[in-house]
Amino acid sequence: SAKDMKHRLGFLLQKSDSCDYSSSQGKKEKISSSPRVSQEEVRKWADSLENLIHHDRGLAAFRAFLKSEYSEENIEFWVSCEEYKKTKSPAKLSPKARKIYDEFISVQATKEVNLDSCTREKTSHNVLEPTLSCFDEAQRKIFTLMEKDSYRRFLKSPYYLDLVSPPGAGCGPENCKRNHTHSLDCNSNIISQCA
Repeated sequence: SAKDMKHRLGFLLQKSDSCDYSSSQGKKEKISSSPRVSQEEVRKWADSLENLIHHDRGLAAFRAFLKSEYSEENIEFWVSCEEYKKTKSPAKLSPKARKIYDEFISVQATKEVNLDSCTREKTSHNVLEPTLSCFDEAQRKIFTLMEKDSYRRFLKSPYYLDLVSPPGAGCGPENCKRNHTHSLDCNSNIISQCA
């Protein structure tokens, strides 16, 4: 509900040191001078999850949304896999693979992602002799999970809706509910903190 969202947003803003009155003044100047995402670009985020997470600001907005739902481990795992694939040194593959496995896939993982037992087992086996593609299947499963679930909710959330509606849009019936949850500036503030 809008009330829950407002409460969560307030919590996020309180938690962040950048929303103190003293430091938010400097942040506002920094945000306004940083390049804004064009409306056209923001609309492309609704075309596919891929468009969204391959854009820095889109990824930051999606991550902030997932954090509000306490499910940011999915995007963190996906990002970790993308970083892992860029590993140049073969000597670094094993320790990096082990770190990702321990953090996201192992049964005792602190940020365990939701994988079926077959994919988990196959990935466990792949990590024994890691290659750049050893997490591909698990990453694909998590991407599909986000695409079918949280991405759809994100597109209906103020995290996206406040960015896609142009600043200064009137309080018509479609915008009225959004304007009461939080302002575009506040949302941009969260996104730039996560970026």
